Amino acid sequence: MSPTTLKGACHCGTVTFEVDTPIEPAVRCNCSLCRRRGAVMSPPFAADRLRILSGEGELAMYRFNTHVAKHFFCKRCGIYTFHQTRTNPAEWRVNLGCIEGVDAYSLDAPVADGASSSVVTSP
Repeated sequence: MSPTTLKGACHCGTVTFEVDTPIEPAVRCNCSLCRRRGAVMSPPFAADRLRILSGEGELAMYRFNTHVAKHFFCKRCGIYTFHQTRTNPAEWRVNLGCIEGVDAYSLDAPVADGASSSVVTSP
């Protein structure tokens, strides 16, 4: 599937963005963070394909385990919007649940085995 410009936002609408990426193949991950947040993620894309339109100052960043990946959340509503990947820091993924007009739960999204590449295992 070819890239399309998608529009997205956090739950409260403070953080808005555009991204040039196809929706599929979508993926879930079984690492400790992804299991808890339950997000369905876009295919990976280059950082320059993501444009934050509003609310950049309202984003919080969280790093865990190897401290390579950067996970971004809205400070106001707590919604995970996108992240820089651990496996290739030049690539990013967006939370498809934040994309206008996309039902992330209707997508075929196999589970990637992020847990087995964790340095620190979760209980």
